[in-house]
Amino acid sequence: MAIKLDDKKAIVAEVQEAAIGALSAVVADARGVTVGKITELRKQAREAGVWMKVVRNTLVRRAVSGTEFECLSNAFVGPTLIAFSKEHPGAAARIFKDFAKDNAKFELKGAAFNGATVSIDVLASLPTRNEAIARLMSTMKEAAAGKLVRTIAAVRDQKQA
Repeated sequence: MAIKLDDKKAIVAEVQEAAIGALSAVVADARGVTVGKITELRKQAREAGVWMKVVRNTLVRRAVSGTEFECLSNAFVGPTLIAFSKEHPGAAARIFKDFAKDNAKFELKGAAFNGATVSIDVLASLPTRNEAIARLMSTMKEAAAGKLVRTIAAVRDQKQA
């Protein structure tokens, strides 16, 4: 079905707006996946702060031109479902990776972060903000406990000497 020029411009503008504020992007091919499953995927994406849309390749190439997601241009072949993570860089990758496990026809094409293509697995494994804070606090706690033990041992050694 032919799309009017004004509609094409609106789509390009919409994708550009999403790309400008995004932390990362993931591209997939959803051919053969049922509408019900895609609706579930869209719901999960909305809840995670991920913007996603099926876009024609020429339009998405034009939209990401000049952005840090231009490196994904080679992935825009065949039907393209693109998702931009707005709140957490690994959100879209994690959602798409989990969805691909349950849907064999859902093909992951590529991902971009900080202007470079990256492995979807690496992007999906990034910790969330809360997980990163918890890891940092755990490390700080262990470091503080270790210093306390060393201080107590040093004081004890001084008393014995």
